[in-house]
Amino acid sequence: VQLVESGGDLVQPGGSLRLSCVASGFFFSTYYMKWVRQVPGKGLEWVSVISTDGSSTNYADSVKGRFTISRDNAKNTVYLEMNALRSEDTGLYMCATSTGGYRGQGTQVTVSS
Repeated sequence: VQLVESGGDLVQPGGSLRLSCVASGFFFSTYYMKWVRQVPGKGLEWVSVISTDGSSTNYADSVKGRFTISRDNAKNTVYLEMNALRSEDTGLYMCATSTGGYRGQGTQVTVSS
């Protein structure tokens, strides 16, 4: 099982990023997928989740209206579109299966002027 995130970067407040996570080694299309983030000085924070076919999504209040989760089951990939980024969005973003305990190593997002 492998989950590989990419797309993290240093961005100014108000900017945008698109994160990707490519999965392999398991039946991706049968798993709900989620994004979580590790924020400096805080614990692991759940960000968003998407159903197996992408028809249902949910977001943490802190990102609602700014972030969009999506998936492409043909490419075994889940995405996180992040807009209107704030300094408090800084962290290590990881994709994970909603069950089964699979999680990637993460991609760093830093929001700073």
